[in-house]
Amino acid sequence: MKIKFSDRLCNNLVDVAPGAELPQCNFPNCKMQHDLAAFLANKPEDLGPECFVFVTQGYCPRGLACRFSSMHVDQDGRNVRQSRDTVMVGKLVTNQLEKDVQVKLRKKKYDFKVADKVCEEAWDIINETGKAKEEGSNNENGNGKTSENSLSAAPEVTTKDEEPPVKKVKLAEIEDPAKNIPSNPIKPLGPVSDEDLIKLRKVEKKKALDWTDKTYLAPLTTVGNLPFRRVCKVLGADITCGEMALGLPLLQGHGPEWALLKKHHTEDFFGVQVCGCSPPQMARVAQLLEDRVECDFVDINMGCPIDLIYKKGMGSGLMARKRPMENIVRSMSSLLSKPLTIKMRTGLYSDKSIAHDIFPLVEEWGASALTIHGRSREQRYTRLADWDYIGKCVETVNIPVFGNGDILNYEDYNLQKEKSKVAGIMLARGALIKPWIFKEIKEQRHWDISGQERLDIVKDFCNYGLEHWGSDDKGVENTRKFLLEWLSFTYRYVPHGILQYPPQRIHERLPIFKGRNELETLLSSPNSADWVKISEMFLGKVREDFQFMPKHKANSYS
Repeated sequence: MKIKFSDRLCNNLVDVAPGAELPQCNFPNCKMQHDLAAFLANKPEDLGPECFVFVTQGYCPRGLACRFSSMHVDQDGRNVRQSRDTVMVGKLVTNQLEKDVQVKLRKKKYDFKVADKVCEEAWDIINETGKAKEEGSNNENGNGKTSENSLSAAPEVTTKDEEPPVKKVKLAEIEDPAKNIPSNPIKPLGPVSDEDLIKLRKVEKKKALDWTDKTYLAPLTTVGNLPFRRVCKVLGADITCGEMALGLPLLQGHGPEWALLKKHHTEDFFGVQVCGCSPPQMARVAQLLEDRVECDFVDINMGCPIDLIYKKGMGSGLMARKRPMENIVRSMSSLLSKPLTIKMRTGLYSDKSIAHDIFPLVEEWGASALTIHGRSREQRYTRLADWDYIGKCVETVNIPVFGNGDILNYEDYNLQKEKSKVAGIMLARGALIKPWIFKEIKEQRHWDISGQERLDIVKDFCNYGLEHWGSDDKGVENTRKFLLEWLSFTYRYVPHGILQYPPQRIHERLPIFKGRNELETLLSSPNSADWVKISEMFLGKVREDFQFMPKHKANSYS
């Protein structure tokens, strides 16, 4: 819903402390309202008696614009503050783009020299490796013996009196240009170390994360927003990841794209997912994330099947581009001090799986963990996920691997985890349909949740949404939009207590049914008009011309 500027109160008058004088607007062409008395007289009735933000934090930054303002606005139109620390309101969510950084990005004045140098060095490594393989193949004759030319080109063996040739500086040694490496380093005292014999890989030097037996909420575009992740954290999710963010808008300082990286303080195991096709671009994104974003790991999206992403060589399209893929993984793993993970599909086509060939390569290039969705790009969300193939991919690497696909209950979770030997399982549509699946997995039981308990979860989402997007008119409509997107998945849940053959499977198409009470029937309705009714319970009435159409086709059975 688009809100006219003439209907909004000027931002200077929204949040005025009790006893303070009203500030003057410094913008002569401001189109918003400046008559405080007229605004209060014409303001619509509040949507509810209680402001969740004010109750939990003691201060509502939306002030007079809040649609629950009767709780914290006095008779003079001042925004009341309790004795709690109002500064904490801005500290609950991190990874917000600072204004000076945004200006540098937009004016292309941000210093990316380190990223550019690392990317160039990665290309050198890739080209040298390619030349070595090409020469090796050319030097072998048909009998499998080494030719005379290859013997003459063999490196000369140095004697004891001769100095060994100077080795080329490695990629890890050029990260700090100001670092001077002495030609004759002083030998350390103490016990003998084996670091000169057994070199640690870049991955092994990074912060070690415990991935074993963790439940992982997938990075879900649109529906995997911060309020939904908070709901899943309360219900038992261990690992959360932000929505997929495109590399180019991040480098351009695009505010809505940076909003996808925001992290709530309750997300104690949090990662961000980025997507791109250009190695120099992704190297710069890695440097930017290292400098400005607080997270536990960074994930590269190599599984998105959407045409808009695939045709640009991003997402699943990157799986078929080996050289750019290698440079992106090498550069980002070198620039990041935190683990680099990759999420991919089985391949591009259903009859040709290639993930098992890519897994050992990206492990060698610097990936710390991998996730595989058991479908190809061509399959999208149709047919069942291939967990046998996921198990085959697990055997090709020595790093943690997460599987993903068709998990809707703890029985399927246990079966596929044991079958494929994965370190853990990522939950996507299963978490959207029933976010309490994390609790079922932790407690190893089926939860026959009541309609009222399901409605309470919806209420929590609305409260978290008003806190995140704001409790004014714009924030309320944003919360409603994302709530309706989520409800387009949740209606597919069938209460466990009325199933004839439990448990419910994610691929089963069920007819329209009547629940044990009216609330269960309403929550299970496939009609979008009923989803709007549910939103009106917490966010007020919609306009008569309001219509909703789900953004994603992944909510359907087809």
